[in-house]
Amino acid sequence: MRTPSRAGSPSRAREPQTDAMAMRPLHDPVRAAAIAASHSRSAAQGLARIDTPDFARVRQAELTQALERNRRLYAHAAPVMALLHEQIVNSESMVVLTDATGTILHSVGDDDFLGRASQVALRPGANWSEAAKGTNAIGTALVAETPMLVHGDEHFLHANHFLTCSAAPILDPRGNLIGVLDVSGDRRSYHHHTLALVRLSARMIENRCLLEDTGHAMRLHLHARTEFLGTWSEGVLALAPDGRIVGANRGAMEQLGQGSSVLRKHTLSSLFDTTLPALIDRFRSASAAPVALRTADGRAFMAVARFNAPLWWMPEVTTTAAADAGAAPALAVPVVPAVPFHEELAAWQTGDLQVEALVSQLQRVIGQGIPVLLSGETGAGKASLVRAVHRASTRRSQHLHTLHGAVVQAEAIQQALADAPGLVLFEDIDELPPPLQAQLLHGWRHLAEGRAVDLVATTRQDLRARVAAGEFREDLFHVLQGLTVTVPPLRQRTDLRALADAILKQESAVGEAAPVISDAAWLALARHPWPGNLRQLHLVLRTALALAAPARLIELSHLPQAFADGSPPAFSDGSPPPGATGPTEQGRTLDARQVAWIRQVLSEVDGNLSEASRRLGISRNTIYRRLRAAGGDHG
Repeated sequence: MRTPSRAGSPSRAREPQTDAMAMRPLHDPVRAAAIAASHSRSAAQGLARIDTPDFARVRQAELTQALERNRRLYAHAAPVMALLHEQIVNSESMVVLTDATGTILHSVGDDDFLGRASQVALRPGANWSEAAKGTNAIGTALVAETPMLVHGDEHFLHANHFLTCSAAPILDPRGNLIGVLDVSGDRRSYHHHTLALVRLSARMIENRCLLEDTGHAMRLHLHARTEFLGTWSEGVLALAPDGRIVGANRGAMEQLGQGSSVLRKHTLSSLFDTTLPALIDRFRSASAAPVALRTADGRAFMAVARFNAPLWWMPEVTTTAAADAGAAPALAVPVVPAVPFHEELAAWQTGDLQVEALVSQLQRVIGQGIPVLLSGETGAGKASLVRAVHRASTRRSQHLHTLHGAVVQAEAIQQALADAPGLVLFEDIDELPPPLQAQLLHGWRHLAEGRAVDLVATTRQDLRARVAAGEFREDLFHVLQGLTVTVPPLRQRTDLRALADAILKQESAVGEAAPVISDAAWLALARHPWPGNLRQLHLVLRTALALAAPARLIELSHLPQAFADGSPPAFSDGSPPPGATGPTEQGRTLDARQVAWIRQVLSEVDGNLSEASRRLGISRNTIYRRLRAAGGDHG
């Protein structure tokens, strides 16, 4: 029996929409069971549903350290988060990124919702693990390691019942959980597409991580249906030169039905009915059609292979006699070539005497257990040079671990040093936090002094100055100085023409005529200071070749506008570009040109610091420092 409404009160039909009337998620028994299990865990943690949420955030110093540890995650996630926010704008929602502990690193959202969001601490530094907040999409996704929707009163704490949250975990190429992407909003704004958008965005972040971490590897893109190649649902496997699988995205794990750790025990030929030489021959041309592959259990896939590294090298591979006789393909056995030399290292020996001497020094030291400290500007090729020397050394069949000072975890350092014999490449060691500096020092002394592990550290900064400033351990600095060498910047090298020819040859299909650079275009290339070094040279030439197609002649019009208008200033010592004439601008004039160039690039990319950093070939910190010194900002 309905209770009559009081006189003067608004009718039921005119009341604001309540949660009971709002759109709600369809009942899903699996999700319901997961939420029930989460409620049980929350209660076991000692939480009560009527508890006031913990609004505390970590201290600024701790948040800064968390951001440093997860810098690469943030760098890959930030542009994806901006794109995701565009899809849900004006929906009273916000996009949130957390680390693997549930601590919020970054959030973007609608202004109208930010006030209410602050009431439940959806801000950087707040922790949304189940232990802190009870059942919620972020914390429950971390525990279950699966995408999770938690709507309204499904949240354990009553204070969070006004929220609807959709979250997806983010995995690194080795299958480790490194963070969570979440969309949280007013429960009345629930839309059944939100979780799918979050899952898609999380996969985009994972794929960006995979491409960066395995940029030297061959990538095998696969899907059961050809039309899905190149989409977010495709699987991607990263292959080492000996055919080992060194990384996989979530799509590959799902389609092959195996986790990352299991996949990394395979080679290409133990998974599919093909060999590495066959893929290399077929996909030397980027326009080659997809190839049909079949797994040992008969599942069919379409696949394309992509090569990222210059002059990608592949060791000889032999198969069993049964396979040679036409029987079912067997596991391919990598065989290390007898000659410690291959084309990847040859790409570094193109006539510059400084580089030739550097390669010779590294060849003599790597494999002897002697630490190496390798300095050089951004994009100069420090890491790729180390990899090339390692693969041409007597230890080329052994492990190569790449760690990054800004994001590495203590466990990764211990594992890399203990995984002997092999080589540990520590990129940007100047960004390693002090506690992990101690971890590396301790690990090296106790695990690596037996010459079973090579340690090569790269830096863009003056480590001696960092030591003097108390920002880098002096004892670790001295340990790293077995051999201290510098990769010269491109503007100081004499082999620019040979490098350009090698890059253009690499980008051409087998049998194609070598591309030609016109005199005007070559003069512009020769006069450029190349602040982004080899990385910038690769990008400029690849773009020019694409713009020139189908012709094989690169004209000045195919180069970036800056090459036609005049080269931008160098960002290091201000030395003139090769072949430049006339007086060199110094001091304030050079600084003014640098700042003007930074602002121009920032304007071209709508203030996107990551994209500006990539185009300029300098770090985000350098951009901040230059603009701050000039009295400006990055807006």
